[in-house]
Amino acid sequence: MPRKNPFETVLGDTPAPSQDEIPAFQARGASRSITSTLDDLADKADKLMEGETIVELDPSLIDPSFIKDRLEHNAEEFEALKKAIAEEGQSSPILVRPNPEDKSRYMVVFGARRRRAAEELGIKVRAVIKEMSDRDHAVAQGQENAARANLSFLERALMAAEVSGRNYDSDNTTVLSALAIDKATLSKMLAVAGIDAKVLAQLQSATSIGRDRWYELKNLLDRPANLKRALNLVEAQDFIDLDGDKRFDHLSSALKRGRKPTKGAVPKGQSWSPKDKGVEVQSSTRGKSFTIAVKAKDRSGIEFGEFVSKRLDDLYEQFKAETKT
Repeated sequence: MPRKNPFETVLGDTPAPSQDEIPAFQARGASRSITSTLDDLADKADKLMEGETIVELDPSLIDPSFIKDRLEHNAEEFEALKKAIAEEGQSSPILVRPNPEDKSRYMVVFGARRRRAAEELGIKVRAVIKEMSDRDHAVAQGQENAARANLSFLERALMAAEVSGRNYDSDNTTVLSALAIDKATLSKMLAVAGIDAKVLAQLQSATSIGRDRWYELKNLLDRPANLKRALNLVEAQDFIDLDGDKRFDHLSSALKRGRKPTKGAVPKGQSWSPKDKGVEVQSSTRGKSFTIAVKAKDRSGIEFGEFVSKRLDDLYEQFKAETKT
């Protein structure tokens, strides 16, 4: 079943909802079932907006939501939205509430990009004004975002952590309902949101990375040595120059390479061969260890290795003489 427009009923002559039709997000208690489909979430958005009057507001009078759900705007998507509004008008109203700290202003519940587009176009934004508590605001914003289904996993995880941290209830019923998730998913979201803030700041553009890969990275970063490497890596210019998911891929690969090498594998390092290519000597450094490996197609590799080994005393004395200061 395709999702219908959550605000379709706002544009018709729809009667106000009865008490039995009050949006489900207003319910309290762990017994409330958690929404599991986009259609259910769209229906909730329908009911939330039913019977409400659409007004036109000056965008400059509308403040951001107290809960941040987007880390950054996708410039290409935003320009497409702004162009559509400029050419066809704003088909779907946004939802705002009176700002609890300044009754002369409003606060976005959802529709922040449409508000911004209207502001940049220099036009009024079509909106529904609804009184609601902070908790109901959080759930309505989360459910609308889940129905729209275009937030990245990281954005949803950070939103989950923020709502959970407000302690609306002892069993996280609010955040479970807001994001339409189960407790296992919430646990992973909270774990990912707890990744070092400096690392997350450099990975916020990784919008296509899903839950499992984020959780895998979180587990890698639980090792202090990996976290230290990650903090150094994300500050490097070659890392900063990468775009989007490539940053995540680069960091994840680097940390995985830091695990114990596969048995028998020769660490990467410098390589040397004579002109006749009779042997190949590979060397690598790991910590305080320096390893040399000699390879050849026949026994010449072994013979050369034995030849060098017999002369280690002479080579060491030569090394001391040449490095003596």
